[in-house]
Amino acid sequence: MSIPDPVAPPPLYTSREPVFPRHVRGRFRQLKWGLMAVMLGVYYLLPWIRWDRGPALPDQAVLVDLANRRFFFFMIEIWPHEFYFVAGLLIMAGLGLFLFTAAMGRVWCGYACPQTVWTDLFMHVERWVEGDRNAQIRLLRAPWGAEKIRKRALKWALWLVIALGTGGAWVFYFADAPTLMRDLVTGQAALVAYLTMAFLTATTFFFGGFAREQICIYACPWPRIQAAMMDEDTLTIGYRDWRGEPRGKLKKGVKLDAAQGDCIDCNACVAVCPMGIDIRNGQQMECITCGLCIDACNEIMDKTDQPRGLIGYMALRDEEREKRGEARVSPWRHIFRLRTIIYFLLWGGIGVGLFVALLMRSPIEFNVTPSRSPLYVTQPDGTIRNIYTLRLRNKDHAATAYVISVAGPDGQPVEGLVASVEGHAGGVVEVAPDATLSARLYLEAARGTALAQAKRSDVVLRVSQRDGAGSVTEQTVFNGAGQQ
Repeated sequence: MSIPDPVAPPPLYTSREPVFPRHVRGRFRQLKWGLMAVMLGVYYLLPWIRWDRGPALPDQAVLVDLANRRFFFFMIEIWPHEFYFVAGLLIMAGLGLFLFTAAMGRVWCGYACPQTVWTDLFMHVERWVEGDRNAQIRLLRAPWGAEKIRKRALKWALWLVIALGTGGAWVFYFADAPTLMRDLVTGQAALVAYLTMAFLTATTFFFGGFAREQICIYACPWPRIQAAMMDEDTLTIGYRDWRGEPRGKLKKGVKLDAAQGDCIDCNACVAVCPMGIDIRNGQQMECITCGLCIDACNEIMDKTDQPRGLIGYMALRDEEREKRGEARVSPWRHIFRLRTIIYFLLWGGIGVGLFVALLMRSPIEFNVTPSRSPLYVTQPDGTIRNIYTLRLRNKDHAATAYVISVAGPDGQPVEGLVASVEGHAGGVVEVAPDATLSARLYLEAARGTALAQAKRSDVVLRVSQRDGAGSVTEQTVFNGAGQQ
């Protein structure tokens, strides 16, 4: 008795089938065009916008100044110790992604994700060089010849220019754009600038030109996370199978059979999908809800004199209602519900908190660190001296003079206690704009005073702008002769 051969398991990996989306016109295609123009325009042009901050500061509107450890965004300047502003913005970005996903599915992936935007741009270049979908498929299957080499070389050259512009625009955010451009062209730029541009150029060229939907399906974690953000009220793209089935071909000059569904199985929705999927097979992880299948289907519905909406945005709750013949709920009721309102309140609360913190932050920042060895020094006249390290940061865009004073915990002056800064007379120091001063600070208590004889006393240091515009305080300790 012979034993049948076991069924071979399916392969773990299959070669990529190239996706050539057909060009389509419609509302969602126009929306993608508009958003692409805005986002690419902002990305490429933002480093070249100038913003006057004075003679001692960079005049680039948006600049990540790594050398001086600062971040400039128009009139806002963020210092390293204020990284909580950046952290807050990242949290807002995450909550915003949750909000939009809960309301309308993967709209970020379909319209604003950098991978989607640059892939869309690369596809348009490819379509301009090689023709639309059918022409691209014919060229793919054609043997290598002069025409194929010419088109491929032109397409890859244009892709490389876009990729190089992408990598170049990124490095301009980290240095003065006109200066860096001149240095790049003349070969005087730092090696790290060339390496960064080369890496970003290569990744953009590969991700946008060749990997495309593979990045979204295999490399990006969001398709696998989005299910936790969506529910039965989330608006997403779906196929109304109760209206479209059973499918049937449309014959010229013959009206649709009454028993036939509205779908004429033209595959227009598949031909325009940048992910290469068939939305009629139901919800799929690969779908980025770009809406191009809606435009394609509506175009066919118009040609066959049928109502639009065979493919469209809808919620799972609406799907069940429509199957029962009931009217669907207004999209706004799906968008503004408890879950999305909570996301919005959290998102807005963090934004308001960051804005208030930005308005309330002081232009002065300082800290003092007491010397631990020795705790105090006895001067020849019996005065007890404590030594501290003072770090005073001036966040103003002009040189500012500060007055250093000391008081008791109640804010009242302490008899016999004097503050002075090494190298600065009268307790007055001047700090350059957007700079930090580090110096020795001395607190001296006269012999015989209670502070000099005590073991340890709390004191309050105050730094005030000499013109009286603002002041900050910090509590520290004064070690007296009672330590013995």
